[in-house]
Amino acid sequence: MAMEKRLAFSIVQFLRDQTHCGALNSDEQESLEVAIQCLETTFKISSGDCHLAVPQPLAEIFLNSLLKNDNLTVPETSPSPEDIERAEQLKNEGNNHMKEENYSCAVECYTKAIDLDLRNAVYYCNRAAAHSKLGNYTEATGDCERAIGIDPSYSKAYGRMGLALTAMSKYPEAISFFKKALVLDPENDTYKSNLKIAEQKQREASSPIAAGLGFDMASLINNPAFISMAASVMQNQQVQQLMSGMMSNAVGGPAAGVGGLSDISSLIEAGQQFAQQIQQQNPELIEQLRNHIRSRSFSGSAEEHS
Repeated sequence: MAMEKRLAFSIVQFLRDQTHCGALNSDEQESLEVAIQCLETTFKISSGDCHLAVPQPLAEIFLNSLLKNDNLTVPETSPSPEDIERAEQLKNEGNNHMKEENYSCAVECYTKAIDLDLRNAVYYCNRAAAHSKLGNYTEATGDCERAIGIDPSYSKAYGRMGLALTAMSKYPEAISFFKKALVLDPENDTYKSNLKIAEQKQREASSPIAAGLGFDMASLINNPAFISMAASVMQNQQVQQLMSGMMSNAVGGPAAGVGGLSDISSLIEAGQQFAQQIQQQNPELIEQLRNHIRSRSFSGSAEEHS
């Protein structure tokens, strides 16, 4: 019965991770919670039974099994030298298309390279990056699986798998793959950054309020570039005059402005001045903030391709 309990504990862990991923509606989440309760009652286990935990999460065990059995074996015959050379040329063409943001063309080039050399993990991994840029995350994870099956020590495949899984809101799995990437490449700052983002998103997914905001204000406030820019803007004489006027109105009370309208007008004007000054001081950071709000994008968007 000990083995059955450990298996049931792993299943419960997997189901509990799914309830925290933020991708389920209320009915689906409730169904999973009922399933968890049923398993815990049937096998007499609880979340505190840490001695029942296994070294690998259930999703990883399943993936490793797929990699061994899902027709991902490396071909026995090697490609000809001519095919290898042509495949490399196609890969380089694909890399150029990635730099030019021609992602569909990049997919085509990498696919042709794969057809010539099925043994090269880099081609699958690069195609995964192109698929991710096109929003084809399922295809991206499939290519990462193939790359890992060919070369289990290829850290970039784990990193790109983590990016695709994060985009699919599968944060626990993404965290696991980023950690694997860091085991293989401990000094890689991109993996460290993306791991932190996935962990933050996992926390936000567990918090309805934070998930609703969709913006990491703490990171913004602690951003040295933003702090420096804000300090510089506050030195602007026009902004100082507007802020001073607002403070005077606030001290003067309602009499300083009928119905508070002058305060609102001053606030709007100050906000406009502040935004204009920020735009002039650091347009690149403003664009980064806009992109962050729109898509919560990850590190590695401009990473080098092999």
